[in-house]
Amino acid sequence: MTAVRVLGVVAGPEPGGRTATAVAGVLAGAQEVGATTSLRELSQFGAEAVIVAFGEADAVVFGSPVYRATYSALLKDLLERTERGKWGEATAPLQGRVAATVLTGASGHHYLALGHLRDVLAGFFAVQVLSPGLYLDHGGYADRTTLTDQSAELAAAHGAALTDLAAAVRSSAALQAITPQI
Repeated sequence: MTAVRVLGVVAGPEPGGRTATAVAGVLAGAQEVGATTSLRELSQFGAEAVIVAFGEADAVVFGSPVYRATYSALLKDLLERTERGKWGEATAPLQGRVAATVLTGASGHHYLALGHLRDVLAGFFAVQVLSPGLYLDHGGYADRTTLTDQSAELAAAHGAALTDLAAAVRSSAALQAITPQI
């Protein structure tokens, strides 16, 4: 069996920010257990290139800073452009995939935004979403590009768990066949 392929998607307005650092931590954990990984920052690649990359991945790590108690407009735009195979759409690139959610914010006050993103991915796209999601505020970083040891361990654990979940879904025709209801 081929290695699980994990795509990290960062939906921050600038490349290389705290969200990219957190997503990279999850990808590092996936690599530690044998997954192959790649990272795409929407600010550099654009939505269409990321949608194509969905089709080549078994799992996707969706990362976004939190603005006004929700994930970024860049991530909303990406999800709005992603077809679900419904209502005449020709593709469903997230069908049969798994996802992890990584949100970052200035304080813990926006932690609950993880639930909204999970609900959109699971309910609207029928993606199997690793729970709980990962939320890091400024206290999770030693500096802008370095996670604290505790945050790095937590991110790596999410990456390993996501890889296990992706392998389970990949081996189940029933889980891969689940589609959005509407």
